[in-house]
Amino acid sequence: MTTPHRLATLAAVTLLAATLTAGPALADDPPNSTSSSSPPPPIDPNSPELMLPDGATLAPAKVLDIKQIVEEEGGEQRREDTNVDVTFALQAEVLFGKDSAKLSSAATARIAAIAAEINQQGSSKVRVFGFTDNLGTYEHGLKLSKQRADAVQQELAKSLDPGKTFDIRGYSEDYPIADNRTEEGRTKNRRVEISFPRTTGN
Repeated sequence: MTTPHRLATLAAVTLLAATLTAGPALADDPPNSTSSSSPPPPIDPNSPELMLPDGATLAPAKVLDIKQIVEEEGGEQRREDTNVDVTFALQAEVLFGKDSAKLSSAATARIAAIAAEINQQGSSKVRVFGFTDNLGTYEHGLKLSKQRADAVQQELAKSLDPGKTFDIRGYSEDYPIADNRTEEGRTKNRRVEISFPRTTGN
């Protein structure tokens, strides 16, 4: 039978392992990056059952987000869930023609489905961010990514409940999620992300 003390020790070891393996947040993380504000459980750093090497100390305890990513087989849509928010990444080829910010007919159904989930969650804040690959000039990518984000937001707003506020940005080639040296990677990087909090009313 596992005692409460043993459970606490196991939790401490798990948190220690997570602290040692998880790197620090990057300074250039996108603005939609968030972390949980729940306090970590208390840990006794002097517990003999931790079996720390001589001279080793515990790093400050922290709660790590659990992240789940689901991607369609062709990569056209990618969903990322954390305990804080939900992010949908739609490939630009699914939404737009080449070098265009005009939505395709196939885009509206995908955007409407995301709007339905935002309404179900009750989220009042929605972020719509556009991204390009690293081909062409940075300035052109900045303009195109913002125009595409605007187009998605306008279509999204048609199906959303009233009272939503939006943060709409274009980031050009910044924050790639795949390797820009391959066409497969560039295709994934040409995208529009829609993200919103999981907590109702936020």
